Amino acid sequence: MNASPIAVVILNYNGKKLLEQFLPGVVQHSNPHQIYIADNCSTDDSLAFIKNHFPTVKIIQNKSNLGYAGGYNEALKDLSEKYFMLLNNDVEVTENWLTPLLELLEKNIKIAACQPKMLAFNKKNEFEYAGASGGFIDKYGYPFCRGRLFYELEKDNGQYNSVEEVFWASGACLFVRADLFNKNNGFDSDLFAHMEEIDLCWRFKNLGYSIFVQPQSIIYHVGGGTLNKISPNKTFLNFRNNLIMFTKNHPPGLLFFKIIWRLKLDGVAAIKFLLSGEGMHFIAVIRAHFAFYAQLSNTLSKRKKQKEFENFKFNFSNVYMKNIVFEFYLNRKKKFSELNTRLFSKS
Repeated sequence: MNASPIAVVILNYNGKKLLEQFLPGVVQHSNPHQIYIADNCSTDDSLAFIKNHFPTVKIIQNKSNLGYAGGYNEALKDLSEKYFMLLNNDVEVTENWLTPLLELLEKNIKIAACQPKMLAFNKKNEFEYAGASGGFIDKYGYPFCRGRLFYELEKDNGQYNSVEEVFWASGACLFVRADLFNKNNGFDSDLFAHMEEIDLCWRFKNLGYSIFVQPQSIIYHVGGGTLNKISPNKTFLNFRNNLIMFTKNHPPGLLFFKIIWRLKLDGVAAIKFLLSGEGMHFIAVIRAHFAFYAQLSNTLSKRKKQKEFENFKFNFSNVYMKNIVFEFYLNRKKKFSELNTRLFSKS
């Protein structure tokens, strides 16, 4: 068993330039915790750079590019630390960034995972898309954050500095209990990338655990470091994976009705892409739906298998019980603080 309770694990794929920029800060501010680079079979001399300049950083070499989900699952399976800090390679950390996160989970054994406050690296007074100050979903599974609705990013004026329970914590900087991660078989590797952290957090909630944001810890995230922000592949993964995640974890009853509505809403999004001249994104949404249908049997099997866990109960707490798409586009609510807090479900 390692003396340090935290394994800081950075997943990398051809990210040498990002490692050159951001790894020195991680090494400087993460002592005494062990740092690992989990490499998804890079071809850009990332590993040579690490070996030559950071001999204390341990390298875990995956045999192929397994994506975010599979890459982390493979890398973490033999680590012995009590906590995993899963960190993107395009993150600037700050002094003592790990301490508030560690203290939060040490004080409350029912918190499975948490995240810091995430600000934009290029606009450091503005929240960052991937996680801002903690994540939520609406009743149809569409994700949003404290500090970010769709692509509308708020300035950080300290308005979300309270430690709060949220629905999901960002995979760009995810602090998680190792035993719970392993017990739940880690990320769903079929998702490859995107939405896997929401799926994992929802599975934690289904076992009676909670997810928090700890804004006393602050990091700055570049974002889009691996998949281009407007990549059709990212559109495909987001739409497909969200449908899979929602189907796996939503309580029974209204699930079928909500899936039908989701498919219709996704269709509207696809038409919007088409009318905006973004034909490849239109095709990506259509592909995502067919991929969802193709994997439906497997998804339902995973849903059924979840129920074998002790203390399992479908959890739908902290969900915004209106449609965030309508709230944003029709009701013109552009900030998290403009949402009605009474509309977040209690159970």
